[in-house]
Amino acid sequence: MNMQNCRTVYGETLVELGRENERIVALDADLCKSTMTRLFEQQFPERYFEMGIGEQNMISVAAGLAISGKIAFANSFAVFATGRPYDQIRVSCISNVNIKIMGSSCGLSDFGDGATHQSIEDIAIMRAIPNMTVLSPADGIETRKMVRAAVEHEGPVYIRILRNEVPDVTDEKEKFEIGKPSVIRQGPDVTVFAHGYMVYKALKAADTLQKQGISLRIVNVSTLKPLDEQAIKELARDVKAVVTVEEHTIIGGLASAVAFILRGRAIPMEAIAIQDCFGQSALSYEELLEHYGLTDTAIVKAVKKVLG
Repeated sequence: MNMQNCRTVYGETLVELGRENERIVALDADLCKSTMTRLFEQQFPERYFEMGIGEQNMISVAAGLAISGKIAFANSFAVFATGRPYDQIRVSCISNVNIKIMGSSCGLSDFGDGATHQSIEDIAIMRAIPNMTVLSPADGIETRKMVRAAVEHEGPVYIRILRNEVPDVTDEKEKFEIGKPSVIRQGPDVTVFAHGYMVYKALKAADTLQKQGISLRIVNVSTLKPLDEQAIKELARDVKAVVTVEEHTIIGGLASAVAFILRGRAIPMEAIAIQDCFGQSALSYEELLEHYGLTDTAIVKAVKKVLG
């Protein structure tokens, strides 16, 4: 299975887009070596702006550049890109300013730096802001397509990107469309909605359950907002139950969105997510995922539970 680092893919794609479109500029909050915008800086130093540790100012400057006709990519760790400049982001969204916010090292993937650097509530924050588009790629293949789609989309976009290498699980040939969930694997028993690295975990769970006579439909919900409500209803219509899986707090993320869409329907549902608590430091990313129950084993248990 091919492995890619989504941060590296993002940096390389931004350079490719920079060559194609001179309107693209990049801003960073003193993290260019980690967010990989240093690749853009090396190629286009006159279109790169180092803003220091000041995400509020970075978003304000990005908004100003966007208003002047630029396509501004503002970069920081996901927790800082969404939390520190919330007011600046919100005001930019009121005017539907064409800024792209790239949240690197999302979820628990910055395993060594603990709760202060781990973004477990970023999707909830961004979903709550009108006019904001919220994206979460499952792998490097989708990251590349997603960044290109963000450039074509007129208006604010937030993309959360993992810190670590992840296996490719999406189809290189499949077109990415903002707002559309995609079926990664078909199955008649339970629909599992997931995003980010959890799509891979869901596929592993599907392999295990297939041997036990249970077949899962795995759906990659890489757009958290806007979400195609009709598609979600259709994907949950002809199965026995639904499970959601996300590397995010249980509050305000994928589970909340799917539950709202399916409200009033008599279908069993289970949600795997981080339970209303902060992250912590660990020796590895997988160790943290195990601690918070974000594993294929946990998905297997949830499927069996929801099937009764």
